[in-house]
Amino acid sequence: MKKDTSAKLMSVGLKVTPNRLAILEVFSSDCRPINAEYIFQKLQGQNINLVTIYRTLSTFEEKGILRFVNVHTDSAHYELAEHHHHHLICKDCGVIEEISICNKLLDKDALSQSKKFNFIESHSVEFFGVCKKCEA
Repeated sequence: MKKDTSAKLMSVGLKVTPNRLAILEVFSSDCRPINAEYIFQKLQGQNINLVTIYRTLSTFEEKGILRFVNVHTDSAHYELAEHHHHHLICKDCGVIEEISICNKLLDKDALSQSKKFNFIESHSVEFFGVCKKCEA
């Protein structure tokens, strides 16, 4: 996996560093939106401070490696930007489920209501509700 991770960094013009590799590896092993604090806990003992993690997350987002996911919490959550999908998020316990529903009609409908836009580059949709476990 390190080889793939290194190639991903180099493909966007980033220097391959141990800290960047470690942070990206957390995303590779955890297939859900995560925040800087979670990464800090996972990498404890590797001498990576929280400021470095925040800066790295910002750089990864700028370079298109990560995408921001709005889970309506106080901290920013990110995930790998490799494939387009959306999420169902429980308002009670915070469980997040990935869903693959994307319809070009959504973009078309948004544009039909706009007076100022001609095209949409991307979109982000998150659904909030209560999971079955919390409902019971």
